[in-house]
Amino acid sequence: MSQRFAKPTFNLLLSVFSLFGFWSQTAVAQGPPAPPTPVELMFGHDRLEFQLVFKRNFTPQSKFSLLAISVFSENYAREKRIGDSMVIPFQVNYALGKKGFSLAAGAEANSVAGFGTTLGFTHGYASKKWLAISVLNYQLGESKDLKLFGLYEYKPQLNETWSIYSRIQVVYNYSLAESSHNRSFLYLRAGLKKGPLGFGFGANFDQYGPDKITRENYGVFTRWEF
Repeated sequence: MSQRFAKPTFNLLLSVFSLFGFWSQTAVAQGPPAPPTPVELMFGHDRLEFQLVFKRNFTPQSKFSLLAISVFSENYAREKRIGDSMVIPFQVNYALGKKGFSLAAGAEANSVAGFGTTLGFTHGYASKKWLAISVLNYQLGESKDLKLFGLYEYKPQLNETWSIYSRIQVVYNYSLAESSHNRSFLYLRAGLKKGPLGFGFGANFDQYGPDKITRENYGVFTRWEF
C-alpha cells in the first residue's frame, strides 16, 4: 500500500470498526439482533476496492437511524491517481411513517472534495430476498452538489445452504454550481452466498469530472456480514 494512503486507510479502518463495535454492543444490550454489517473487498485487475455498509436504529423502537457507508479504492500502480479515493458518507434518518421513507441529515468526508454537510431523503426496504436503499441528497456549500445513490441486492435461495448474491450499486453526483457532472459510478456484483459469506465476480465503472473520464475495474470479490 502506498504511503499517500497508508495513514488515511489505517484511520478509516480504525474509525469504522470502532463504530461497528459500539453499535453492536448497544444492539445486543437493548433488543433483538440488528441487521448485518457487510464488509466487502474486491480484488480488481486495476485496483483494490473496500466497502462497508452500516445501518442501525438508535433503539429498537426509535424513528431515528444511522446510515454510514465507507468506500476506499487504491490503484496498484503508484503513478495512477484517478481512481484513488476514500469516501465516507454518513447520515441520521428520521422515519416518516412505516413505508420506508425518511428525512436525512448528515455529512460526507471525501479524500478529493473534503468535508461537506448534506440534507435529503432516504427510502429503504429489506426482505429475505431483497435489499433496496435509495438516497437523494443535496450538499450544502459552494459546490451545491445534488447526489443520487442506490444500492439494490437480490438474494434468492438455491437450497437450504446456498443463495445467489447479486447487487447493483449506482451514484450520480451533479454540481449545480458548475452545471456539470461531478462523479458517477455503476458497480455490479454476481456470485454466491452461504450464511454470512459471499463471493463472486465484480465490475466497477467509474466516471470523474465534467468530461466524464472513465475508469473500469474487473475482478473477484469476497464479503462477510458481521
